[in-house]
Amino acid sequence: MQRSRKTALVGALLLPLVAGGFLLQSRAQRQGELLLDQVMSLVTDRYVDTIPAADVYEKAALGLGKELNDPYSELLTPKDLKQFNSRTGGRYGGLGMLIGQPLLPQDKSIVVETVYPNTPAEAGGVREGDRITRVDSLSTQGWTLSQVSDYLTGTPGTKVSAAFARAGVAAPIRLTFTRAIIKVSAVPYTLILGNRVGYIPLVQFNENAAVNLDSALKYLQQQGARSVILDLRGNPGGMLDQSLNIANMFLREGQELASVKSREGTAQNYTAKAAPVSPTTPLIVLTDERTASASEIVAGALQDHDRALVLGQTSFGKGLVQGVYNLDGGYALKLTTAKWFTPSGRSIQRPRKFVNGQFVEESPDTNETDVSKKTRPAYKSDAGRVVYGGGGIAPDVIVQDDTLTTPEQQFARAVAPKSQDFFTARDDYAMELAKTVKPDFTVQPAWLNEFFTRLETKGITSDRKGYDAASRYLSRLLEQRVAHFAFGDSTAKRRDLSYDAPLRRAIALLDKVTSERELFAMAGEPLTATPPAPPKTKKP
Repeated sequence: MQRSRKTALVGALLLPLVAGGFLLQSRAQRQGELLLDQVMSLVTDRYVDTIPAADVYEKAALGLGKELNDPYSELLTPKDLKQFNSRTGGRYGGLGMLIGQPLLPQDKSIVVETVYPNTPAEAGGVREGDRITRVDSLSTQGWTLSQVSDYLTGTPGTKVSAAFARAGVAAPIRLTFTRAIIKVSAVPYTLILGNRVGYIPLVQFNENAAVNLDSALKYLQQQGARSVILDLRGNPGGMLDQSLNIANMFLREGQELASVKSREGTAQNYTAKAAPVSPTTPLIVLTDERTASASEIVAGALQDHDRALVLGQTSFGKGLVQGVYNLDGGYALKLTTAKWFTPSGRSIQRPRKFVNGQFVEESPDTNETDVSKKTRPAYKSDAGRVVYGGGGIAPDVIVQDDTLTTPEQQFARAVAPKSQDFFTARDDYAMELAKTVKPDFTVQPAWLNEFFTRLETKGITSDRKGYDAASRYLSRLLEQRVAHFAFGDSTAKRRDLSYDAPLRRAIALLDKVTSERELFAMAGEPLTATPPAPPKTKKP
């Protein structure tokens, strides 16, 4: 009897404790509601400028969206929702230019890197090197690449205005464009490098990405390629279905490609639905800190299934899923509701601080080392290799980009305040030189002398000693653009190989192997087990 009495007492004590928990929660909720009501009442009644009550509620809702510290969650006003739908619904149009940020890390402006032929951008007179300073009536200062891109793209046939800063032109160049369907290949070119190593740069996941990659793989096979490098560096992602189709090109039917998990823990799995195009060709995937989203789905799936060796730097870590919920009054809430996971269970999303609309990087991915990588959570690939979680895709083989020497960094910092003038002067001179060179050209000392004279004339630099100390860096900048203007991107890439350490390492590994297993062994990542066969799928 004594034992049962003790049990009964314990049971009796639990009830008020649980009830007290609900009481505390309810009290905290009431206090929060009271705080919000008091602040809104004071703002409505006492703020120096009169604000309509409806506006006060809207501002409160907008503030809540911002305070989630999630760059992808936000309250969309009716105007915002209309723009969002025009960018994401059905067909979308653009201007036909590739935008990016300059090589100089101090330069945060948005620059036009490529203007595609027969596009609104070309017809409007946009030049490579132009800086985008405004979109419609909005300044782009502090904007990210994605923000600028989102505002420039929209429904085909609609208009958008933009202002460009161009070196040597005092006033901004204001242009109005009519958006059009831009058909740009996701694979701008292919190359055969080294010992029959095929090289494919996949620059985006647009609606043509899978078709373009399929054509590139078949072309390289016809040219005798016996291994492939898939370059996803700088690829910001794009369409989900394209990333799944591309991963399926290398993975067997039935293998998991990725999964999505919500807060409740429910998962939606995506698997390969078709026979692969290239099931066994030795494959290396290149990643860097700008490899994001759909690119990470591909890299993670191929790494987890031991289908590709991932080489380079840790990827960006964008693995969130958003839903859009329509609200009364024409508003909508874009809210992050789930996360992407690789087949081994790794979350692609990297924990990040988001302050005042900007990411705060506490540990830049370019500083990832083999030592720091091993502090991440460990997972297992199909064949038992250790792959690392913690957000982003950590490479099997870390290779840093070629870095600037101290004198080169000092020169870059010195010209950063006038970087727009610097790059425009470079491009103007490169276009002149491109008319005179042959494919085997080398950068001449006379070119560097003339370039310095032009920079000095424009007031960009007068430090000849510092300029000469950075001659290697300056030669690369000139060589890249001259080759680009004279012979196109594929030739420019060949010439840039001596400056591309990750690509050189990938070629060196693939030059010596004839199978996937040899590739992993050569890289110090031996396959110690045979990957399990994928589940069989029933044909309808």
